[in-house]
Amino acid sequence: MKFEDMKLRVPNLNRIEAQTRVLTDLLKNAQNENDAIKAVNKYFRLENDVNSDITIITIRFTLDTQNETYRKAQEKVDEISPLINNYFKRFEKAMLESSFRDALEKKFGKLLFTQIENGFKTFDEKIIPELQEENKLVSEYEALLASAELHYKGEVLNLSQIGKYMSSEDRETRIEAAKLYYGFLSENDAKLGEIYDKLVKVRTKMARELGYENYIKFGYLRLGRVDYDAKLVEGYREQIKRDVVPLVHQLRKKQAKRLGFKNPIFLDYNLFYKGGNPKPIGPTSYLVESASKMYHEMNEESGKFFDFMVENNLMDLDAKKGKQGGGYMTYIPRYKAPFIFANSNGTSGDVDTLTHEVGHAFQGYLCRNIKVPSYQSPTLEACEIDSMSMEFFAYPWMNLFFGENATKYKMHHLDGAISFLPYGAEVDEFQHFVYEHPEATHEERCAKWSKLEKVYRPWLDFGDFEYLKNGKMWIRQHHIYGTPFYYIDYTLAQVLALQFKCEMDKNRDKAFKKYIKLLKMGGKYPFLTLVEKDHLRNPFIDGNVIKVIKPQMKVLKALEKEIEG
Repeated sequence: MKFEDMKLRVPNLNRIEAQTRVLTDLLKNAQNENDAIKAVNKYFRLENDVNSDITIITIRFTLDTQNETYRKAQEKVDEISPLINNYFKRFEKAMLESSFRDALEKKFGKLLFTQIENGFKTFDEKIIPELQEENKLVSEYEALLASAELHYKGEVLNLSQIGKYMSSEDRETRIEAAKLYYGFLSENDAKLGEIYDKLVKVRTKMARELGYENYIKFGYLRLGRVDYDAKLVEGYREQIKRDVVPLVHQLRKKQAKRLGFKNPIFLDYNLFYKGGNPKPIGPTSYLVESASKMYHEMNEESGKFFDFMVENNLMDLDAKKGKQGGGYMTYIPRYKAPFIFANSNGTSGDVDTLTHEVGHAFQGYLCRNIKVPSYQSPTLEACEIDSMSMEFFAYPWMNLFFGENATKYKMHHLDGAISFLPYGAEVDEFQHFVYEHPEATHEERCAKWSKLEKVYRPWLDFGDFEYLKNGKMWIRQHHIYGTPFYYIDYTLAQVLALQFKCEMDKNRDKAFKKYIKLLKMGGKYPFLTLVEKDHLRNPFIDGNVIKVIKPQMKVLKALEKEIEG
């Protein structure tokens, strides 16, 4: 079914409660293991159905945050989703207590029951009001950022659209655009700080009401992290500080020299080459046509998948007024359909986002017939391996998107993949500080961010941008507001994607088969078990980060020589 034909349907709370009650009674009164299995399968169908309705509403709202119908539907979802979760928990409790639990574990896997037990550690009816408030605040943040109307060169632009001017080859254009971008954030700083403060406090309240010292362990459990903790993450961040930050500092010095800047400010690093960054050689429609050719040549399954996405209008890629910023992939179980959301603005990031989100969507497509809903997708850090690795597997086709600048794109992209790691770790350490000190003021949080910037990105100079000098760049990062502790997942995945890149450089076909194997496992195993089963290195083990960075630093040098001719 085409996306536009998927009906907008707000879930009916009374109906869902009644259906869940019937299924719970069915499971409790099961006379044999077959009856119990049937009850669980019916519950899965209900779960998929409800999640489909919620997902369609969220997609439509993010596509047009100013549409009154979509806004009201999203507000309703924010209000009722914790209540729905409560009804579902009643059924899941019956699963844990079922006299046929052994048979259910044999049929559906022990991980499902671990996930359910984990879910009960982070949910109770008494925190429903806080969950509703959290949803409301995140939607408020997204709508506020999406409301930006920046007047520049005769255009009215949103935050995504002004982004292309912030990487212009003309320095004055970069500065003018950045003044508009950060000017909007500065004008709304008090409100944005207030929203975040409320989010931190409501999350801390939830955690404490359920017996946790603070939100950190609670937040990890909400993300489904059953096989690593904050201590392991801290050790991993230390690898990045020790091994990666100095190398990225070298890359920034080389970039400044390449550009001819003796004292570059932060905006100058947005320009990678003196003559301008590589740009796609056509509009979004051209990118989709090129991607279609690429995915048909890459693999038979990837070709069929991309046809499915195009034929059913399951991608919305252009930035437009009222559209939420950023990019994502989500999955609509009823139609076994992934959906890709992006904000193309004519920069190389359009190709990054397309290949990245296609990696997510391809995994969703390959796992569309998995019956257990929680197994259809892995936890977030594993999801990001799927997407970030796809960015690298697309390299051989970059001439389709960038023409003669394909090699320049690859160097720019690979440099960005390595350079991202310090920033990702900075976001994570900042969030640990925030939730360890929930009573900190907005200014104290910003002061901490500023201090961390000097550790993770010591090359940054903010020039005359007082807003950024005061440590407020973090406010633009949606993940900090929406999904605490998610951002480190991108870095973990990047390290593993770089391992795929190292293997791809030696034997592309072998690496791609290994990649497909990972995708098809979906969420049947926790993160570190997936890594082990796919014979990837555990990024938490000291020394494993630098093992994938060093070979790619050599690749960067080779690409640079190729460009220089």
